[in-house]
Amino acid sequence: MSRIHPTEAKNTDTIELASTSNRPTVWTVWKKSSMSFQGTDGFSIFDSQGKLAFRVDNYSRRHKYLTREIILLDGSGKPLLALRPQILSMHDRWNAYSVEDCPNDRSKVPIFSVRRCAILQNTDSSEVFIGCSKTDNNRLIPSFAIDGCFEKRCCRITDSKGKEVAKISRKKNSGEVPVMLSDDVFSLILHPGVDCQIIMALVVIMDRICHKSFTPIMCH
Repeated sequence: MSRIHPTEAKNTDTIELASTSNRPTVWTVWKKSSMSFQGTDGFSIFDSQGKLAFRVDNYSRRHKYLTREIILLDGSGKPLLALRPQILSMHDRWNAYSVEDCPNDRSKVPIFSVRRCAILQNTDSSEVFIGCSKTDNNRLIPSFAIDGCFEKRCCRITDSKGKEVAKISRKKNSGEVPVMLSDDVFSLILHPGVDCQIIMALVVIMDRICHKSFTPIMCH
């Protein structure tokens, strides 16, 4: 565990939803539920100080047609965002709703939506829409774009101006002889001013869009 994150502190009082550092910070994403049950399909996300910042506690991985929603929690277990697949979508669209503002009614306008760019091509490139900004030809303007290969843990998230706001990359352990860790543990580089909550939600959604099965269907 010490090779994955520096501490096991779970006090999230000092964790902010937006990065205020003057330089990029490196977080660690572990493709495992904080419940630590073997066979679970979730996430444990540690900030640059090693504190548990966010988590997703799913017991099993289900097809999107059977997935009602995935809840993004903070480190203490408080629900933050409800991530729901849009079933009738050729672009593999997902919508994010605030759990606090909309606990039961998901028919309201989502905070943001994510969709794969291509319908037929096997690509990880996706677009993120926050609000309804449009061009002169009535085309929606993506607030963020996701490019690269999520399966290989090599992709970047850019804003509407093409500026990088976050990056996903492979992670090495902290031993005397660095060794590349498995795909279940990877680095998330956050640039100053980025909303960490939204970026983590994008990571969870991309994990589902890319269709890689990390864990068994049922828990052991």
